[in-house]
Amino acid sequence: MRQSWIDLTFLHWPYDPAIVRPLVPRELELDLHDGAAWVGLVPFTIVDLTRPGWPAAPWLSRFHETNVRTYVMDREGRPGVWFFSLDAARLAAVLAARAGYALPYFWSRMRVECDGRRARYRSRRIPPLRGMSEIEMQIGEEIAKPDELADFLTARWRLFAYRFGRVLRAEIEHPPWPLQRAEVVGLKETLITAAGLPAPRGEPLAHFSPRVDVLVGACVAQASWPVQGRLRRLHRSGDRCHYNVSMTMNCSNFPAAVR
Repeated sequence: MRQSWIDLTFLHWPYDPAIVRPLVPRELELDLHDGAAWVGLVPFTIVDLTRPGWPAAPWLSRFHETNVRTYVMDREGRPGVWFFSLDAARLAAVLAARAGYALPYFWSRMRVECDGRRARYRSRRIPPLRGMSEIEMQIGEEIAKPDELADFLTARWRLFAYRFGRVLRAEIEHPPWPLQRAEVVGLKETLITAAGLPAPRGEPLAHFSPRVDVLVGACVAQASWPVQGRLRRLHRSGDRCHYNVSMTMNCSNFPAAVR
């Protein structure tokens, strides 16, 4: 899919990895920085969402989103994003992303206002689901060269998802983020606790970006179906040996229909 992300704010907090670990599939490892797992709250607007070469539909191709995320690696060491939740203001996008990418999208009422100096974001999930965020940011100057931590948190070219016991991944292409400094003016949110995490502590590390143009590839499965075996010799008679073989399969990685 082709799309652009505009008026985007990154808010990040460090977390104890032991708190985040149970919320991420065991097939993925936490990607840590200085021993900490980082949890992000990221509101923005999606525009021009369509397939490459197709025109963007005026209504379907533009909507607001807020996601709660952390950073992981697969067993081959490829880094990416793991989403705890994604809120979107377009029901069609919610249903399509859940079906096509196995991502935990929620339908929400959302509003984004940005004039280049201030950015305001509002999100409330459609009842009976609970979860909200109200964010106001003061936007600062451009960052000529992001530091190592900013690059670690924002330079992510892959997303992971999980369905039927299998890890899925999709590759993401876009230029490096044009980052600006940002300061939190106001922040109220319950999306992080709704994802099963404790409320964040302290002021978040904040960045703003005006726009990036993106290509998101299709999801591909990469889960393995491991088999463990045990061989035990029973006895020998003449020139023949007799063995007992027991096999154990991790069936959680099979699709439900196979199980």
